[in-house]
Amino acid sequence: MHFAVSPHATPLDVPTLLFVAVCLTAVLGLFLIFTWLKERNVRALAWWGAAYLIGASSLAMWSAPAPLFTLPADIPAALIFVACGMILNGVRLFHGRAVLSIATFAGAIIWLGLCQLPAVTPGSNARIALGAVVVATYTFLIAFELWRERRQSLYSRTAAIVVPLLHAAIFSAPLAIKFLLPEVFSAGWLSVFALETMVYAIGTAFIVLMMVKDYHVHIERHAAATDALTGLLNRRVFMESALRLCVHQAKRGEPVTLLMFDLDHFKRVNDRFGHATGDEVLRLFAQTARTSMRANDIVGRLGGEEFAAIVPAPIDTAIKIAERLRASFEAIGATIGAHRIGATVSIGAAEGPAPVTDLDALIARADAALYRAKHEGRNRLRADQNEPVPSRPDQQFVTALGNATERRQRPHRKGNGRPPRPGAPSAAGEGATSHLPYRR
Repeated sequence: MHFAVSPHATPLDVPTLLFVAVCLTAVLGLFLIFTWLKERNVRALAWWGAAYLIGASSLAMWSAPAPLFTLPADIPAALIFVACGMILNGVRLFHGRAVLSIATFAGAIIWLGLCQLPAVTPGSNARIALGAVVVATYTFLIAFELWRERRQSLYSRTAAIVVPLLHAAIFSAPLAIKFLLPEVFSAGWLSVFALETMVYAIGTAFIVLMMVKDYHVHIERHAAATDALTGLLNRRVFMESALRLCVHQAKRGEPVTLLMFDLDHFKRVNDRFGHATGDEVLRLFAQTARTSMRANDIVGRLGGEEFAAIVPAPIDTAIKIAERLRASFEAIGATIGAHRIGATVSIGAAEGPAPVTDLDALIARADAALYRAKHEGRNRLRADQNEPVPSRPDQQFVTALGNATERRQRPHRKGNGRPPRPGAPSAAGEGATSHLPYRR
């Protein structure tokens, strides 16, 4: 296809622009492929790189002044729609979802089928409208996949807006130009198309790389915030999250309830069945806690067989949640693997009226209630019987909370996030058991 464009119609050389667009798109596709070779765990990079290469091939076949071989006029556009489908599946893969093979080829199949109709002739409004509809469908699906991503980072939000907008702008431009500026469509729209292709290729590749960087940051943050064995929040992040929840509840004038959990006879399980079984008991409790607690409750592992949760609700609501967890764990922990374990948990609960500025005191009260549950026979819940911690006046809350946060972030001499119980070790490792006044 040879482009004969009048020098008075456009100051840009269209064949040169299209050649640059093809080369740029192909180079970016290779760059994404090479990036995938170094980041094999991000398979979406391979899909996006292949989509770029297919798009560059389609643009080259469509704009070549002297093609090496002749193809039907519908094939280049069909390849563009295949590239769109691969971008969609790349987004799905990036977010951990399954590939939809039909989505890769659906646009191309629809295009090739409808282009056989007499009304959809080359250059007709119906043909341009059909292409715009296919592109709009892929744009909507890509935006949906990006928007449903649960990570609320700046990069993800930017990608959810910029990528679909670029996608829609580049492929819908011919339709808009033909209807709004028919004289430009006949003379200079190819220049606009080539420039938009370059902007789209560069902009989308940049957003893709930002998303990959955001993915690695998310993985690193998750690893730093969670306990490796159970997947729950570790002690440090739990304490920070609990303080933030206390701030939120204080602004609303509502209480929080802290729950302390301790697995019963855990040392006996380790000694009798081995540490592998003990680790499985810890993982099982963590899974039970995740399914039993509500979405806005915060659960973490403090160390060894000791866990904690903070619930943004009065103590009567928290007791119902804790009892549900205790009963579920008792049922599911009766047999683990081939062993009859009979795993159970004891729970202590303490309510802190708003505002809570001393998390250590609230933990100590829940700990005392946990001691009572252990002393009275285990596998039960006991609530704090002491008077609530006196709350400070509201006008002093911000200053008090700042002091409490500073104390929490200051390293303790013995490495604990809270005052140890009498006789307790300064730190507990995987499967460690603290020496308490009661038997586990």
